[in-house]
Amino acid sequence: DDEEIVAEIMRRRFFPALITHKAWEGFHFAGHEIRITEATDCYGAVVWPSALVLCYFLETNSKQYNLIDKNVIEIGAGTGLVSIVAGLLGALVTATDLPELLGNLHHNVLQNTKLKCKHQPCVKELSWGIDLEKNFPKSSCHFDYILAADVVYHHPFLDELLLTFDHLCRNDTVILWAMKFRLEKENQFVGRFQTLFDLEVISDFPSLNITLYKAMRKGRVKA
Repeated sequence: DDEEIVAEIMRRRFFPALITHKAWEGFHFAGHEIRITEATDCYGAVVWPSALVLCYFLETNSKQYNLIDKNVIEIGAGTGLVSIVAGLLGALVTATDLPELLGNLHHNVLQNTKLKCKHQPCVKELSWGIDLEKNFPKSSCHFDYILAADVVYHHPFLDELLLTFDHLCRNDTVILWAMKFRLEKENQFVGRFQTLFDLEVISDFPSLNITLYKAMRKGRVKA
């Protein structure tokens, strides 16, 4: 079953028939053909499999996780694929990443969403752990969903990542997070994450070593 679903997810990806001067690859999600311009000089400029897993989940579970008119933020948006799909599914999307990635991110988001979305997604700088209250004040920023795909890998900012999740998450915010398991140090992040959030596995893909989690803040008042 895992391999069948993974095969279906991977069939959503296609490549240009002819070699072009700009590297790009295409995807079919939310009833649209999405073309993503990539670069190979940094992690954030490539579409990783966790993003495809999260996009597929959002599309195929759109009734249970209805994004229409919901405030959604993606952290570590990279090339923007997840944010684009969320926008095509009707969300008010804020796609965020490091300043050096915003040019390509903005290009991809605009190219694939202009005149196609109910709400035009916006692109905003977010360096994990830095100026969070200044740029995303708790008094005015409320997100229904936080989306994250492959934000945990070999980088020195895991503390800042956890701080960012904590700052952006309210009592009723739902985190949807796709993670590829690699090294033990990164895997330990899951345990640290669980000190702040209730974590539930909603999909698991052993053949890709990817798990999709749903999380909500611990100690929230339940209706």
